Amino acid sequence: MSREEILAYLGADWDRVKILIRSHLHTDVPLLEQTNERILSHAGKMLRPVVGLLIAHAISRPTEDSICYAAAAELLHNATLIHDDVADESSERRGIPTLSALLGPGPAVLVGDYWLARAVDLVVRTAHRDVAISSFAKTLTDLAEGEMLQLEKASSCDTTEEDYLRIIFCKTASLFRASTETAAFSVDASPERLEAAKAYGTALGIAFQIKDDILDYVGTDALGKPVGVDLKEQKITLPLLAALSGSPDEARIRQLVREIPEHPENCATVSAFVRERDGIELAARKLSEWVERAERALDTFSDGTAKEALIEIARYNQWRQV
Repeated sequence: MSREEILAYLGADWDRVKILIRSHLHTDVPLLEQTNERILSHAGKMLRPVVGLLIAHAISRPTEDSICYAAAAELLHNATLIHDDVADESSERRGIPTLSALLGPGPAVLVGDYWLARAVDLVVRTAHRDVAISSFAKTLTDLAEGEMLQLEKASSCDTTEEDYLRIIFCKTASLFRASTETAAFSVDASPERLEAAKAYGTALGIAFQIKDDILDYVGTDALGKPVGVDLKEQKITLPLLAALSGSPDEARIRQLVREIPEHPENCATVSAFVRERDGIELAARKLSEWVERAERALDTFSDGTAKEALIEIARYNQWRQV
C-alpha cells in the first residue's frame, strides 16, 4: 500500500488537516508568513498526522478533534525540528538550508515558538482538551529530557542500550505516541484500544529512529542530512552499541569516540569497527523486533484498510532508504 493510496483513503480528512495547518499559521507579518510558507513547501512525509488519522479511522470515524490533533502534532513536530536545528547548529535539513542558517538562531527560535503556540491554540479549542493537553505536554517534557540526556551521554560516551532506548523514546517515539493516543481519545476509544494505540505509536516511533540511526551509517545524503553526523557528534547509537556488545575492544572504541572532537579521523575507525562486528545487521534485527511489536499492538483492531495501512507504515521502516 503506497503513500498515495493511503492519502487517497484518508481523502477529505487529509485535506482538512492540511487546510487547518495552513490557516492556523496565517499571520499578517510578511516575514513570518513567507517563512511559514517556506517550511510548508518542504513539509516531508507528515507521518505523524497520517498515523493519527489512520488510528481514528481504525477505531471509528474521525471527529473534529481528530483533525485538530493531527494538525497539532505536525505543528509541534516542526517546532521541535526548528529548535533542534538551532541547538545542533545544523546548516541543512531535508536537503535545504535550515531556518537557523538562513535567518540566524534568534529568529529561528521565534518561528519555532510561533508554531508551538499555534499547536497549543488548536488543542485548547477541542472537546477532549484536558487529556490532549496532558499528552502533548508529556511529549514536550520527554523531548527536553531526551535532548539533555543525549547531550550528557555524548560527553561521557558511556551510553548503554537502556540509555539509548530512553533517548529515542523521548526524542522520537513520544510524539508518535502522542499522535496515536490523542487520535484514540478523539473518537472515545475503549481503554483496550487506547492502550493499543499508544503501544503502536511507541513501537513505530522507536523503529523509525532505529532505522534513521542505521541510515546514518549506511545511507546517503538523500536522508536530508549528511551521513555520519551521529558519530561526529559523539552519539553512540544502536549500530555501535550492537557492535560493542561482547567486544574486548569496548573500552578502546569508547575512548576513540570521546576523542573525536580532537581527532575526527577516529570516525572512520569506529565506523569500520561497526561494520566488522556486524553492528548494522544486529541493529536491523532489533528494528524488526520493534516493527513486529507495532504490528502486534494492532491485533485488537478490526481488519480493514486503516489497519492495513498502519501495518504497512510500520513495515516501511525495514526497507526505506530515506
